[in-house]
Amino acid sequence: MANNQSVRRHLDAFTRGRIIEKLEEGRSVTRTAIRGFSSGHPRGTTPADDRYIVLQARRNRWQTAGEIARHTTQATGRPISRFTVARRLHGCGLFARRPVRCVPLTPAHRRRRYLWCQEHWNWRDSEWGRVLFTDESRFSLSSDSHRILIWREWGSRNNPSNIIERDRYGGRGVLV
Repeated sequence: MANNQSVRRHLDAFTRGRIIEKLEEGRSVTRTAIRGFSSGHPRGTTPADDRYIVLQARRNRWQTAGEIARHTTQATGRPISRFTVARRLHGCGLFARRPVRCVPLTPAHRRRRYLWCQEHWNWRDSEWGRVLFTDESRFSLSSDSHRILIWREWGSRNNPSNIIERDRYGGRGVLV
């Protein structure tokens, strides 16, 4: 529908009477005309249920939508699906994403990294050009599918609560 086109609505006699009454009073009729008709399936959750769903996801970010749906059903007594839970969480800005993985560091590792950074804070490009960063690729022979998901907001990828420390070199594997 293009801008500046009127929409024809089928209004009952009562609503037409209210519009005419407000026009005679010199008041706006926009709310009266827009609010009347709504189609579609009614919402399966109340605003309180929606807040409970978001609270559950923020308390335990590792829960699946199905687990949150079961908890909500037990708490409210009304069955809801995992798809409803996912829609409510998406509406509040929470999305299922893979957590960032990092190698677990001991306090000694952290201290040595910090000291190294303090020693080299003033390096020029020519000095950094002599540094060679090497990376090894490791292919795991164990079955870690990496399909663990967490509920997190956009832009919160590197928050400590969203990082999982995992020793990449644990278990059997081939180093290339």
